[in-house]
Amino acid sequence: MTGDAPLSRPPMGTLAFWCWAAAFTGVVYLAGRWVTNDYVFFAGYIVLQYVLLATAWNILGGYAGYVNFGTAAFFAIGAYISTALNKWLGLPLPVLILAGAAVCGLIGLLMGGLTLKLQGVFFSIATLALAIVTQALITNWEYVGGAAGAYVIRPSRGPLGGSYVEYLFYTMLLLATLAVCIARTVERSAAGYGLAAIRDDEAAAEAAGVPTMKLKVATTVLSGALMGAAGAPLPFFVTYLDPPSAFNLAVAVNTIAMPLVGGTATWIGPVIGAVLLSIVQEAAMVTISSAVNLLLVGLIMIGFITLAPNGIMGLLRGRRR
Repeated sequence: MTGDAPLSRPPMGTLAFWCWAAAFTGVVYLAGRWVTNDYVFFAGYIVLQYVLLATAWNILGGYAGYVNFGTAAFFAIGAYISTALNKWLGLPLPVLILAGAAVCGLIGLLMGGLTLKLQGVFFSIATLALAIVTQALITNWEYVGGAAGAYVIRPSRGPLGGSYVEYLFYTMLLLATLAVCIARTVERSAAGYGLAAIRDDEAAAEAAGVPTMKLKVATTVLSGALMGAAGAPLPFFVTYLDPPSAFNLAVAVNTIAMPLVGGTATWIGPVIGAVLLSIVQEAAMVTISSAVNLLLVGLIMIGFITLAPNGIMGLLRGRRR
């Protein structure tokens, strides 16, 4: 090494990253105990929900290169499983989240086995069909209100003290942090390198001995489970759940736009995109109108696809080079 060669810092280990993530979560929790305005927790919940959804989508769409248009289906299934079990057994929220994640993980397994032999636009169309079929089934599921929707009684106080919205915020904080840690662990593992090989050239990866089908199915299960976990607290957040709110177009669009804006090749890209677009949309809703949210997202996507197709992280890496 010559004297002019720059010294590169070694990458942070997986255990150290999990420890830093736990410390960050603890700091946010302690800071939140001083907040008395519930609007902060409402807005923070939405940002963290999109961090979770964007990270979950990126595990399959970014790492493996399989674009999933069925995000709304997994999100809505998690919400309606939570609603049904709450109505039937009155289970606590952590159990409802686990149930939503388990059911959506199973659906991801079935979907992966049926659709992952398709590639490119054919896979994307198959996932879009899943969302359409799921919406039709839930619209006719009378136990959870069907097309009329269902009201969910939200407790006034959370088990940790404070309002229940505050409790929902901390729950989503924990879920989002867990999802980011899982995504980074996958990215830095042998499975992550295998997924990158699939994204670049699946035929070459399979010829090189990468277990492509097993990796794709496992990734679909993990991505679906995280999306289901994101949807499970939704009934308690909105208190009235109907198909249009569960299968919200904004959820489907944002979940894809946020990783694209931040950068899909790394775990931090979806986090940056989710925080940026969530803040922009929240500011537009407060100052202008909620009707311009998707318009702003569309314009931002067009700008990044045209000027920075690799997202913000791609721009930063290009400048470092």
